[in-house]
Amino acid sequence: MKHFAYTGSGPYCYSNSLAMMFGGDAPATAVIEFVTGSPFGMQIVGGTLPFFDPYGWTPEAGVDNALEAMGWTSTRTRGGSAEEALRRLVAALAEGPAWVGPVEMGWLRHQPGRNGPIGADHYVVALAVEDGRVRMHDPEGHPFACLPLDDFMAAWRARTVDYGEPYTMRTGFRRVREVREADVIRASLPHAVRLLSMQCSRHLPGGTIGNGEAAEALARTVENGCDDDLRGHLIHFAVRVGARRLADAATCLARIGCREASQIASEQALLVGALQYPLTVGRDVEAAAILRKLAPTYGRLLSALRESR
Repeated sequence: MKHFAYTGSGPYCYSNSLAMMFGGDAPATAVIEFVTGSPFGMQIVGGTLPFFDPYGWTPEAGVDNALEAMGWTSTRTRGGSAEEALRRLVAALAEGPAWVGPVEMGWLRHQPGRNGPIGADHYVVALAVEDGRVRMHDPEGHPFACLPLDDFMAAWRARTVDYGEPYTMRTGFRRVREVREADVIRASLPHAVRLLSMQCSRHLPGGTIGNGEAAEALARTVENGCDDDLRGHLIHFAVRVGARRLADAATCLARIGCREASQIASEQALLVGALQYPLTVGRDVEAAAILRKLAPTYGRLLSALRESR
């Protein structure tokens, strides 16, 4: 099937919130996501929690590389007490919006159905603190949302998020050089190769596995009995964002003439996207078969990217 780019909604909080901070000079969100490295691999964290992103990768690990590649800089602050963090936030907002995260999505009670921690990370753009509430752009589909300060601070503490530090935010976004999108994509290829090679080993709980081994292991787990928590994680988040990332990677690779790598990434996007229906309706044997088809594609993509550099 010929690759056809996707435009639409989805759990792209990381890239969408960065794009808001960049304003009119923002690259396409597909390019932002590409340079973070998120499409290049698969992992099962601690042997139990699957993600269609690289072995050892976290959003926090990807942002510095992405900003540098795109020609941007920012100031990061984190840690301290809740009172100190709130003072920093209020002071920062006097100068402009702030990129806030990771936050615990379960405390964002303006989102329907949220009523406490669920162990899910998220990123938002804070706009103001007023009348005991934080006003924000939440890229989950909630512009100008307001949240009571207590809930916001609980979310921002990120106690149940398994990476990063409490009260992390970035401010002072500034473009230091202009870089064409094609050049950004091309310059990110060595980083993509490192990620697919499983060389980036930060943030690795025991039992974490990656790429083809992870796909095969998830196939066995799904086939032998996919519990409700795992199914919910896959159909509400991991599959959706994974397929989107891979579709965007295929588009970006095609833009710079990496045809073989683009075709493989597009094949991966098709396979991951095809998991949505069988996992949702409980056709787990079918989902396992798709995962087994996915497993060998990681080695193929690595070889194609090495030849593209």
